[in-house]
Amino acid sequence: MKFFIDTANLEQIEQAQNMGILDGVTTNPSLMAKEGIKGKEQIMQRYKDICNIVDGPVSAEVFATDYDGMIKEGEELAAIDPKITVKLPCTKDGIRAVKYFKSKNIATNCTLIFSVGQALLAAKAGATFVSPFVGRLDDICEDGISLVGDIVKVFRTYGLKTQVLAASIRHTNHILKCLQVGADVATCPLKAIEGLLNHPLTDKGLDIFIKDAAKMQ
Repeated sequence: MKFFIDTANLEQIEQAQNMGILDGVTTNPSLMAKEGIKGKEQIMQRYKDICNIVDGPVSAEVFATDYDGMIKEGEELAAIDPKITVKLPCTKDGIRAVKYFKSKNIATNCTLIFSVGQALLAAKAGATFVSPFVGRLDDICEDGISLVGDIVKVFRTYGLKTQVLAASIRHTNHILKCLQVGADVATCPLKAIEGLLNHPLTDKGLDIFIKDAAKMQ
C-alpha cells in the first residue's frame, strides 16, 4: 500500500519524505486555509513548493463546482508540474471533468466518495484515483473501512485500473484496517503514519539495550 500525506504543511511533507516512506501528497481547500494560504498566487506557489519536495503524485483540488470552472482550474493546476493530479468532486460535472482530463492524459483524483456507485462511475470515466472518506462515514455511524473494501472488491472483480485511495484517515488503526481490505493508497496525517512505529516492546527492548550497553563502557 502506498502512503500519501494529507497536508499542505511543507515541514511535515519534508519529514515524511526524509523518512523514505512518502509516495505522494493530497491537499484540499481546508488544508490550505489551515496553513494561512490565501489567494491564487499563494496557492499555486504552495503546489510548486510541494512538487519540489516529493517524487510522487500531488493531488491539487479545484475550487469550482461547475464543469467549465473545473476544466479551467484543472488545466491551470496541471500546468504547474507533471506530478499534479487534478482533484475533482464526485458530482455530475466532476465526473464529466474526469472524462475530459482522461482524454488529455492528465491524472485525476475523484474525491468525496461515499458509496460504491460513486466510485464505479468515477472509475468508468477514467479516474486515476477514487477517494472514499473513511473518517467522515465513521462520524455518522457508518463503516468507512467496509466501503473501502467493497470498492476494492468491485474494482478487482471487473478489472478496473483506478486506484482506491482511502481518505479521511483519522488514526493509525484506520491505516492498518485499510491494509487489510486491500486499499491501494492511504492518505494520512503524519501523526497517524508515525503511530505505526509505536509498540511498548520496542520501547522496552531499546531501554534494555541502552542499559546493557552502558555496562560495557
